[in-house]
Parts: sequence; C-alpha cells; structure tokens
Amino acid sequence: MSKQYEAITPELEQWVQAQHLFFVATAPLSADGLINCSPKGMDTFRILGPKEVGYLDLTGSGIETAAHLIENRRIVFMFCALSGPPKIVRFHGIGSYHPAGSPGFDEVQDRFPALPGTRGIVRAALVRIADSCGYAVPRYEFVGERDTLVRWAESKGADGLRQYREARNDRSIDGLPGLAEEGERDV
Repeated sequence: MSKQYEAITPELEQWVQAQHLFFVATAPLSADGLINCSPKGMDTFRILGPKEVGYLDLTGSGIETAAHLIENRRIVFMFCALSGPPKIVRFHGIGSYHPAGSPGFDEVQDRFPALPGTRGIVRAALVRIADSCGYAVPRYEFVGERDTLVRWAESKGADGLRQYREARNDRSIDGLPGLAEEGERDV
C-alpha cells in the first residue's frame, strides 16, 4: 500500500504537477509550540531536482513556515489525489527560506510564476519520498483557482505589502523570529 523512493521519479513528478492543492507542515522545537499545516495552490510548487523541491511563498497572515525553518529546518509536503485514482505523496525534507531578492531566491526564481505579494521561496532537500494509498480521501472536483490573494496583494502595492509584512510577519504565533525587511537573507 505504500512505497518509498530514492528520488522523485518522472511518474511521481507528473502526478505531483497534476495536483491543484498541496499542504506544507512544520513545527517548532518546543513541545508546547504549535504545529503549522498550510494548504497551498496557485501553481506555486516546483520540483527543482531529483531530491529537491520548492514553492513560492506569498505574503499571508502568518510567517510560521519561515519561522520554523529558521529554527529547525524540518518540513513535510503532502499531496493527495482529490480526483482520479487514490494516492497520497509525502516529501519530508530539510528546508530553507529564501526571501525575495536573496541569492537562493534569485537562483530559482525563473522556475516559478511571477505573482504579486511574493515574499520568498521555500526550498527543501528531501530525506524521504513516499506514497501511500489515499483510499479514504474523498473525491472533489476542481473548479478553478481563487484570485483573492492576488487581488489583495495588488491592492496593497509594494509599500503596503512591506508595511503589512513588517506588522504581521515579524514573529510567528509562538513568538519565533519571522522575517525582517531590513537585512533579509537566505536561512
């Protein structure tokens, strides 16, 4: 019912690229810290190599993934088939956060869509690649991407987004350091 892979196979890559939704999970080291699991979409996920993946991080209400990666670098990505044959794929990795304009961001930026509100790119070197059955995952029909986040980012403009990130992305909900506009660097 499940299989582990040494690297991302062409079949896995094709399957992952066909999914419209994925989840990213991270956790702080503290036992009483909050685990974060975020749904993602908008064609922001990329396979960067046989054992490397990444996604375009857009400005949002929190900064949990970046804060957890700064602290401990643990990350897992999960894809599940919502249509077609049942399947779940998980990529466990050692992640890093690369703010927009940093060397790690610039190195792969051209592989991602140009979207307003881009905050950075999360990259992960994979340590475990596995699938499982997904037999209990319900089927859903994809009707389209939402444009709400893009419209929100466009309405804020560059200065508004910078102010928003300064106010809302400085610390995680557990108080871990997030992103600071001044002196941003790859982490």
